[in-house]
Amino acid sequence: MLNNTFTYRNNILYAEDVPVPAIAQRWGTPCYIYSRAYIEEQYRAFDQALGNYPHKICYAVKANSNLAVLNILQQLNSGFDIVSGGELARVLAAGGDPQHVIFSGVGKQCDEITSALAADIYCFNVESSAELIRLNEIAAQQNKHARIALRINPDIDAGTHPYISTGLKENKFGIAMDEAIALYQEAAKLPHLKIVGIGCHIGSQLLEIEPYLAALDRLLKLTDELQQIGITIEHLDIGGGLGVCYRNENPPSAAEFCQAILAKLKQRKLLLILEPGRSITANGGILLTKVEYLKHTSSKNFAIVDAAMNDLIRPALYNAWHNIIPVEKSKQQTHKLYDVVGPICETGDFLGKDRELAVQTGDLLAICTTGAYGFINSSNYNARPRIAEIMVDKDQAYLIREREQISDLFKIERLLNNADSLY
Repeated sequence: MLNNTFTYRNNILYAEDVPVPAIAQRWGTPCYIYSRAYIEEQYRAFDQALGNYPHKICYAVKANSNLAVLNILQQLNSGFDIVSGGELARVLAAGGDPQHVIFSGVGKQCDEITSALAADIYCFNVESSAELIRLNEIAAQQNKHARIALRINPDIDAGTHPYISTGLKENKFGIAMDEAIALYQEAAKLPHLKIVGIGCHIGSQLLEIEPYLAALDRLLKLTDELQQIGITIEHLDIGGGLGVCYRNENPPSAAEFCQAILAKLKQRKLLLILEPGRSITANGGILLTKVEYLKHTSSKNFAIVDAAMNDLIRPALYNAWHNIIPVEKSKQQTHKLYDVVGPICETGDFLGKDRELAVQTGDLLAICTTGAYGFINSSNYNARPRIAEIMVDKDQAYLIREREQISDLFKIERLLNNADSLY
């Protein structure tokens, strides 16, 4: 979706105050382009909506982990929700405060836990009894106390794509409600753990507030039950997942969402933690691509572009819809229905199907709403170098990730006669 940071001026697409064709001329295509103003605006929308209520906004790093993006959020005093040691390293490299870092995920490895404890992160979101035991053991080795919250699986249907639904009992995430109290009691007995919170995350691209409120009711009930047995909860983490508009969705605004949550909390004064990701960056980014060929058949018209499923996998993986628009509008060209496809040797390599476009070879197209789960999910499939990332700040554009070179693809590979061996 276009917004006030991606607009047409005299039929030319601008990113903030930078003409998009100038970016293509300087750094080539395909590339991702992000808007600093949009990212800051979305973060502030959450922060301001929560007002004076005690809160932490921990940006979900998995949505877009470029160092420049993380640094912009760090400057706004954002916290960070991470799911790997690599994401922790990125947050620290970007200047993030480990005391505002929450470590989520079902499969934390020993070295990741060790690094997170050494960095003194704020909290681990624990997802199993086995993880509790491992955390306690590693904390004991470091003579530290790991601050923990249990991630509860409230068995709430978030009504989203099954691949990004995380709050149902058949999903791999979290602790079942009927097991939570026993596990909190187990955690309370482990000498190197400190219970600080309770949390959940029910999915991504959520378009209704009601599933959040239903999950919140269950967490608050559990918090009261824990208080009755002497386990005090300091923070309540309700996750992220607020949806965005890709086509014709109408998700609640940050203000609507926060107001509904605060109405439930009333006077409790638990520290509230939110973990927005997609809603911060998705509509703050476009994927810029160039038409290499037009191919017309008896049944289909194809616009073959230089971006592909390795650059943006969401259409192939989720059948996701992204708006595709011309960078330069022309009234002279004839509109036709095109499948916009890439050069990958897969029939699933499409970026959009049946799109009405007026295009010629060499034209630039912008694929919208790609600031989240775009570059972050890219790969080197078909030995394609990963593409450049650009950040626009008012009338300036900055290269924040260089385009990979073909030599980068195999610089850490070895021929057998030059490889380490087991014996």
